Amino acid sequence: MPDMMLLLQMLALLIVIGALAGVLAGLLGVGGGIVLVPAFFYAFQTLGYGGPQLMQMCLATSLATIIVTSLRSVLSHNKKGAVDWDILRGWGPGIAVGAVLGVMVAASLRSVALQALFGVLGIVIGAYLGLGRAHWRLGEAMPGGLRRLILSPMVGFLSVLMGIGGGSFGVPLMSLYNTPIHRAVATAAGFGVIIAVPSVLGFLLLEIDPAQRPPLTVGAVNLVAFGVVICMTLITTPWGVKLAHAMDPKPLKRIFAVFLTLVALNMLRKALGW
Repeated sequence: MPDMMLLLQMLALLIVIGALAGVLAGLLGVGGGIVLVPAFFYAFQTLGYGGPQLMQMCLATSLATIIVTSLRSVLSHNKKGAVDWDILRGWGPGIAVGAVLGVMVAASLRSVALQALFGVLGIVIGAYLGLGRAHWRLGEAMPGGLRRLILSPMVGFLSVLMGIGGGSFGVPLMSLYNTPIHRAVATAAGFGVIIAVPSVLGFLLLEIDPAQRPPLTVGAVNLVAFGVVICMTLITTPWGVKLAHAMDPKPLKRIFAVFLTLVALNMLRKALGW
């Protein structure tokens, strides 16, 4: 039986993490994974868990929560007719292939290498959030042919290596190809389901040293973190949405970009042993 005091400590940490992720998702429209992965990393480390597979557990548990949140989001957006199913059908297979490749690569890497990757990609996303402009364009419509064949697996692959859904890469990509922002956000929720389902199935089969995993972990997915975070995000995401309607989220998004960049730099620093 897991130690009850340890479970209570995990519960307290995860309630705070889930509440924060939900508020930020509703307020800024950012995916929960970009917050959850570093939060899980520091929480599990604080509780005394480390080892070469720590980041795999953080990625897998984050992606498990994304199955629920993205599915709920895409169904909600679909009721309003905001999901572009043509983009999902065209890009979905490539994204799924990239997600499977991402699991295979993530499973073979040590935690420190995944920390470094998260740090580098987090800096890129933070820079786009802080410096990106709505009028930037790469084209007037989502590409097909060879460009889609290259870009779609990249979205799935990079998302799995960061433990995130479709928003952080999918929304900027669709915006750069002239997709209206509300349609991009809605469609990216579909990307999240396509990324998370195959990747979590793969991570459930990954063997983690029992001495280096928190209680109630199946494969690389921690069930306590999954359950608590899902419950908290369902409660607090509407709070973030209300805050977004009550204030201008643009300056807050830039503040979050700075915060994310600092978190990514710290993750990179730890990976480099500084």
